[in-house]
Amino acid sequence: MQQYNKIKTKYPDAMLLFRVGDFYETFGEDAVKASRILNIVLTNRNNGSERSELAGFPHHSLNTYLPKLVKAGERVAICDQLEDPKLTKKIVKRGVTELVTPGVAMNDEVLQSKTNNFLCAVHFGKKALGISFLDVSTGEFLVAEGTADYIDKLLQNFSPSEVLVPKQKKKEFYNSFGQDHHVFFLEDWVFKHDYAYENLNTHFNTKSLKGFGVEHLLEGIVAAGAVLYYLGETQHHRLQHITGITRIAEEEYVWMDRFTIRNLELYTSNAQNAVTLLDVIDHSISPMGGRMLKRWLALPLKNSEKIKRRHRVVAHLVENTDRLEKTRSHIKKISDLERLISKVATGKVCPREVVQLKNSLEAVIPVKALATGSGEEALKVLGENLQSCDLLRNKIKETLYEDAPVNIQKGNTVAEGFSAELDELRKIAFSGRDYLDKLLERESAATGITSLKIGSNNVFGYYIEVRNAHKNKVPESWVRKQTLVNAERYITQELKEYEAKILGAEEKILQLEQEIFTKLVTWIGDYIQPVQQNATIIGQLDCLCSFAQQALLENYSKPEIDDSFDLEIINGRHPVIEKQLPLSEAYIANDVYLDRENQQIIMITGPNMSGKSAILRQTALIVLMAQMGSFVPAEAARIGLIDKIFTRVGASDNISMGESTFMVEMNETASILNNLSERSLILLDEIGRGTSTYDGISIAWAITEYLHEHPAKAKTLFATHYHELNDMGETFVRIKNFNVSVKELKDNVLFLRKLVPGGSEHSFGIHVARMAGMPQQVLRRANKILKKLEDSHGMKEKSGALKKSAEEDMQLSFFNLDDPILEELREEIHHLDINTLTPVEALMKLNEIKRMLTSRQKAGV
Repeated sequence: MQQYNKIKTKYPDAMLLFRVGDFYETFGEDAVKASRILNIVLTNRNNGSERSELAGFPHHSLNTYLPKLVKAGERVAICDQLEDPKLTKKIVKRGVTELVTPGVAMNDEVLQSKTNNFLCAVHFGKKALGISFLDVSTGEFLVAEGTADYIDKLLQNFSPSEVLVPKQKKKEFYNSFGQDHHVFFLEDWVFKHDYAYENLNTHFNTKSLKGFGVEHLLEGIVAAGAVLYYLGETQHHRLQHITGITRIAEEEYVWMDRFTIRNLELYTSNAQNAVTLLDVIDHSISPMGGRMLKRWLALPLKNSEKIKRRHRVVAHLVENTDRLEKTRSHIKKISDLERLISKVATGKVCPREVVQLKNSLEAVIPVKALATGSGEEALKVLGENLQSCDLLRNKIKETLYEDAPVNIQKGNTVAEGFSAELDELRKIAFSGRDYLDKLLERESAATGITSLKIGSNNVFGYYIEVRNAHKNKVPESWVRKQTLVNAERYITQELKEYEAKILGAEEKILQLEQEIFTKLVTWIGDYIQPVQQNATIIGQLDCLCSFAQQALLENYSKPEIDDSFDLEIINGRHPVIEKQLPLSEAYIANDVYLDRENQQIIMITGPNMSGKSAILRQTALIVLMAQMGSFVPAEAARIGLIDKIFTRVGASDNISMGESTFMVEMNETASILNNLSERSLILLDEIGRGTSTYDGISIAWAITEYLHEHPAKAKTLFATHYHELNDMGETFVRIKNFNVSVKELKDNVLFLRKLVPGGSEHSFGIHVARMAGMPQQVLRRANKILKKLEDSHGMKEKSGALKKSAEEDMQLSFFNLDDPILEELREEIHHLDINTLTPVEALMKLNEIKRMLTSRQKAGV
């Protein structure tokens, strides 16, 4: 326990798995936590005067239990025995061999195949914030710097498993980025530029970082240095698979703030069981493709030539379905090349995974042939850059059996014919059956005992078994070792010598196989870069094949990308909603046209449930999908490059930050107005509804006017309930009114979901309430109030009409106006501020009045 406590003090923030014999044990608070997370038995022991909790599991079950601890957010220090207990008479030397945390896990059970496991560091510099992401399981190392908003967007996009932050910046980090991230705080001295710069150059064996294009990112370099430092602290020293560091070039990708990423539900959603865009478009079949598709979705391109290159490849695959199917069938055979070669670099690869690496590289060959044999230049280039790795594949093939085991300790790993010494030892060890049969035959003849049997066990090895009926015939030279009910077991000198020979051979076989395998893994380390290059290209091909597959399945079309400022979508559809519709129901497609000269802002009116929000979202998703290189759910689309997509959709309180729905709405809208550009696409849904009607209309009007008069002339779709905003179309030349059409029936309304020119005069709120199952009493009263409001003119008259209506209705119901209760009611109604009263509050007030009157009627008053 002294040894345990000494090691535990070095890792106070981690759960210590302490190897004792065949078990990993936890003690004290660690044991209590482990028993709860792993659902294992918690016991206790008295250690002198102290009592200590204890919980453990067999050492061979580490890969079963470790992932559960890491997924629960625990940092786990694995403390192993560093020497053979047989070779020491003292306490076995022990030490931490690995510190596993959520951000540096390599275990397949912890990792998700189609998701990166990023370790992140954030540095708070004087002029900007630096950020770095490293996936130790794939070797991807990324760096960037910018404003707090940009860093927040990257944190959302990359969803790191663990974020490293200086201790002094704890409060600042939580204020800027919230408390949803798994954070670990490091000493402030780690976040120094000189230390980080030297650390990075030492790792890459360079004199400067200019070759990586990150030399100028002073704050980003500090963050990257902190990540490398943390890997050293967690005992990750074999990092040759981290071969470079890449800048996240902000200027190359479409800007989407965190509100937009959340509102469009690209790859996550707060709603339960919600389907995201990624769920719908992801037809990738390799882990590399799955991870890359998520990256492409998070970072759509702004470079028209790169976008068109992707479109050309997708178009070629759509037109050549045979090539598409063959390419996908071969990619399906490719395992996770990135993570396999990373395991080689870190020395954590097993024999079966090395064979998987070889088989995956063999499946690359036909993919290369299909790509280079195509008529599409961009596809040819990808094929030509794939490496065949002939020498590597042949070396693995001649060294290992095809059915090599997971665990090298099980033997039978190295292929026959690779090592003459190994083949000779195997002959000795495994041709023993013949030798034993001959020995049995000789001894039977010599003793006259025909029923002799040879067997073995773990206690005393090989033995000869004699039934009791013949034990008087046993020679004196045999040594009795075990007595059974019906038989005796003996050993002979010859049997002992043979056993020693076999056991020696088996031990040497195991040792020799380990040596050969270790040399092979070291040799494979020279091929890290070509394998990583193959992984990247296979990921790209998988993404492009995924786009082609989606286009064929869902009838998507190739968008036209140009440098104009126009956005024209013909019969566009929402990619997610159309997949959720019943089979019998077709999605109603819509056209959208925006430019900077004539139709910069479209004001969309129409009732709830009519499809206004769907039109807004599908416009953004079509642009986003087009610029990530995909075909789009539309009959045709012409898109002048968009550089920023802003959305303000839906309303939600941020109670933890003390912000109301309206405050959240205004924050998001302010962010849009302060960052818009001439190539921005802005989507606003129901701005101003979080406050009173007066304020809401005023704010919505002012925002629309600002967007119209702003020199950027940003393309905007504005969905609203405020029909008063239709008047803007008469005053401002580039604002056009549209509405989502509905058909009025006798007591209902039919949503046609078609966008047509002109403003809507009605909101059909009561019809929607009826469809939702609102009580008839409420609906009748709402209709009565609505009629009186519609008969009035102007906002003040409407308010007065509502107040007068309420008083008139009261007078019709009661006769004794001198009743003190009625006087009290009259006073209360008189002091109600109708202008700020919400419909729900009005209904609640009416209900309260009705209850009071009902109780008086029952009392006979």
